[in-house]
Amino acid sequence: MNTARRYLASEIYRSTAVVLIALVGLFTFFALIDDLDNIGPKFTLLSLFYLQVLAFPTRLYDLLPIGLLIGAVLALAGLAQRNELVILRVSGVSGLKLLGMLWVVTIPMVVGAFILSEVVTPAAEVKSSEANLVLLGRSEGGRLNSGYWFKEPTPGGGTRVINITRLLAIGGVSGITLYEFRKGQELTSFTQAKNGHFSHGQLILDDVVETQIDNSSKIALADVQTPAQPLSHIRSLPETSIPTTLTPQRLIARILTPERMSIRDLLDYIGYLHANKLQTERQVVALWRKIAYPFTLLVMMTIAAPIGFMQTRRGGVGSKVFVGILLGVGFFMLNQLALNVGMLSKWPPWVTALVPNLAVLGLALGVLTLMENQHWVRRFSQARWPWSKRAV
Repeated sequence: MNTARRYLASEIYRSTAVVLIALVGLFTFFALIDDLDNIGPKFTLLSLFYLQVLAFPTRLYDLLPIGLLIGAVLALAGLAQRNELVILRVSGVSGLKLLGMLWVVTIPMVVGAFILSEVVTPAAEVKSSEANLVLLGRSEGGRLNSGYWFKEPTPGGGTRVINITRLLAIGGVSGITLYEFRKGQELTSFTQAKNGHFSHGQLILDDVVETQIDNSSKIALADVQTPAQPLSHIRSLPETSIPTTLTPQRLIARILTPERMSIRDLLDYIGYLHANKLQTERQVVALWRKIAYPFTLLVMMTIAAPIGFMQTRRGGVGSKVFVGILLGVGFFMLNQLALNVGMLSKWPPWVTALVPNLAVLGLALGVLTLMENQHWVRRFSQARWPWSKRAV
């Protein structure tokens, strides 16, 4: 049995590697063609290749489930065509037992997918975002036309709203505007700075213009008479610092797609959003989908099993691969549909992340069970509907 498992593993790993190389290469080629318009004096062809290298882990992360499905179908179809699966079945290996062997074969890929999801892809996304900021001067994720917006409580129990026009590399920011409110949502200060950076829980601001609004301004403005004292005071400072809960990692988290973040960073960012009474639905759904991602590989292997086990007379290798591609694309579309509908309908996050996987897994197991017991199904149908018997 160990020999058969190793042989299955070698065939599936080889086929999956070939499929992934083809898919990643194809998508990289299209991305290169799409970004050729950005080449100029600052953004050279070498810079373009550098960004594509940084995008490689993300593409592998996205394409791994479909690549495993197509590679497994290709490998199993080849084994069926060479009657090697028939030999396993004749030796007493049932379809469900063979599926168990395939799941064991998938475990190393599940471990690799977890490492890719938690270590490699988040690090590559951070590097890619910083490189985009340096080379192209933009990072579009989570950005409005007015820039990036953050909210946090102040030590006095009020609220601070931070607007950042542009994120720079290595945690730097530019075009900073701060609005500070007291408990009654009354504006107490308005601060603008050209540049800033984060250091040990502090936001260090350079070239600061600070406008302090007097506490009696509300009463004075309600009075019809001209106030005796100025209601605001403006001062310029070369540098100042304010305590903040923002960090460079949380800034990067704002511009990253939640699915590209690690579980640890997602938990930290969700805690930050909760503490500042901001919406967390998208991030919580992404957290559940990150947890379900390695499980998706087992689902893909389960889908591939009944397709690969079909006898060659019902279709050659090409038709099986085509069916595998259709099922893989269909599963991807089902996942995206569940994500969008779940967000709009306020479904529980675990439903959005797990139900598509569980539904497809149950369907694939049902099909495999029917294939395994098709003679019982035929006998039942003939006993229930005698007119369905074929003429001999």
